[in-house]
Amino acid sequence: MGTPTDAALRGLATAERLRNALVEDLPAILDMVVKNAKGGDITAAKTILERLLPPLKAIEVPANLGNFTGTLSEQGQTILQVMAAGVIAPGQAAQPLGAIAAQAKIGEIDVLARRLEALEKRLGAANGRP
Repeated sequence: MGTPTDAALRGLATAERLRNALVEDLPAILDMVVKNAKGGDITAAKTILERLLPPLKAIEVPANLGNFTGTLSEQGQTILQVMAAGVIAPGQAAQPLGAIAAQAKIGEIDVLARRLEALEKRLGAANGRP
């Protein structure tokens, strides 16, 4: 990441000085913000609520899809059926489907690597190389 520039260091020092200067006045500032919020100041109320009650973040609930068997296509079909039945949401179906698609690509690369290796052996043997 590199070393901070002199200007960046000065900015950090300035920010720290400002924070330190506010420490003494912080209780009075907070009292005023609360008073203003109670008096109908929407901005003050919003500031308090954003700091005390930040927006909820979505969490994913694990869904047990059971053990997958069969081909990758059959496994994908199972996920789509579970989604269609309403057991999982479309967003939840997207992740395992993406994993199956990634696994399919890995399998394709393995097959291509084995085929290339076999061709190289055949060509080497045809040209008198072991």
